[in-house]
Amino acid sequence: MAGERSLIKAFDWQAIGLYLVLVVLGWVNLYGAIYDFDQSTIMSLDNRAGKQFLWILGAFGIALVLSVVEAKYYNIFSYAIYIITIGILLITPIIAKETKGSLSWIDLGGGVKIQPAELAKISTAMALAKFMSSYGYKVRSLRDLLIPALIMLAPMLIIMGPQKETGSALVFVSFLLMFYREGMNGNILLAGVVAILMFVSVVAWGTEPLGVYGGSLGFVICTGIVALIQVIFARKLTGRFRESLILLSIHGLMTLIGLVLAQNAGLNLNIACIISIVIGCIYMAYLALSTYRRTFWVLIAVSLLSIGYVFSCDYLFHHMLRPHQRDRIMVTLNLKEDPSGVGYNVNQSQIAIGSGGFFGKGYLNGTQTKLKYVPEQDTDFIFCTIGEEFGFFGSLIVLLLYAWFILRLIAIAERQRDAYNRIYGYCVAGVFFFHLTINIGMVTGLLPVIGIPLPFFSYGGSSLWGFTILLFIFLRLDASRAESY
Repeated sequence: MAGERSLIKAFDWQAIGLYLVLVVLGWVNLYGAIYDFDQSTIMSLDNRAGKQFLWILGAFGIALVLSVVEAKYYNIFSYAIYIITIGILLITPIIAKETKGSLSWIDLGGGVKIQPAELAKISTAMALAKFMSSYGYKVRSLRDLLIPALIMLAPMLIIMGPQKETGSALVFVSFLLMFYREGMNGNILLAGVVAILMFVSVVAWGTEPLGVYGGSLGFVICTGIVALIQVIFARKLTGRFRESLILLSIHGLMTLIGLVLAQNAGLNLNIACIISIVIGCIYMAYLALSTYRRTFWVLIAVSLLSIGYVFSCDYLFHHMLRPHQRDRIMVTLNLKEDPSGVGYNVNQSQIAIGSGGFFGKGYLNGTQTKLKYVPEQDTDFIFCTIGEEFGFFGSLIVLLLYAWFILRLIAIAERQRDAYNRIYGYCVAGVFFFHLTINIGMVTGLLPVIGIPLPFFSYGGSSLWGFTILLFIFLRLDASRAESY
């Protein structure tokens, strides 16, 4: 009995309290999202709020079971659970019925469906924690991240490929937060940000002509980013400003010459930009040989590969993405006006949020949501109900609760003595942060719509149970600290 009391006391009740608050708020808000003037009560099984209540009870039951399982078993069976999940993911497209263009839902009958991708996030986090906490493992170079990257990419590619579910696949990118905490070079995250900026520049301005200078605005912006990286890292690698000033002078002079030749000799400005980057690479090759810093060769390779990437962005956008995905990106970047088509969801969501003002219209008094103008308003777009009924103030409170919850998870992860617990904890925090950021971004029109649920708010048993399992495994691992004292 003393051991049980000690274990109960060891649980992080602040995190559990935040979980309960978010779940209850999500349930109440769900009723507001599906409410109409002839609506039955919140407990009625005739509506989604009543059904969600059953999912919530099931989630509480799962949380209780996970809390009494010995923590060591999560570590022991991590690989087995991961392998089983991969098998389920491979089978899913074969037995699943197409739902909104994807093959990611398994119908269990009686109107109950599950999405194995939710379980894949959990098993992948466990497998990563298992491998990266093994004896002697440390992240010293990119080579050390090869196997963890494969563990992460395997379910991601299956979900994105055969299952055709882009949103759920992109969630696995959230594990980069854990990689960074465990020693991954921050330049890798920087490379990802730069790649996104280049892609957006090519999509947005790739065909924007520069008048008499030829070339395109998108290409010039991308090569300018590459040149800036060369200048910054020359200073970082040598510790002197001289090399950076020389590179800056090279790019400035080549740009000036390119502008003159483009206006008077018909030279395409894109060619001048490429020549500028190549000359910069030649100077960095000289620095590599004179300073014996091999990192300059890496920087040269990155510069040249970046130019190749810029040329490939147009192909990736027009030939690798599906038409509806291209349309969503173009609407987000204001390259296409389609308020009654692809942009309808976001347009109506923005109207609903904006109409809420500072304090909102009051619970169950929303007009956009009550008249069902916003599609998916009880699932992916449920945040617009908060904005309309509770306004800016209510939305801010919800976001602050999420921020408190995620920061608490990070604090719990940081206090772990066991590497497995810490790594898994950062995976959990990363998943919640990714879901929150992407969902709010797409509902407000800042990001393309990719179908990401808002944790504990969006309707659905798979997502609620998935988030609950993800969280309470971590809380059980944290509570095991008391057993080791």
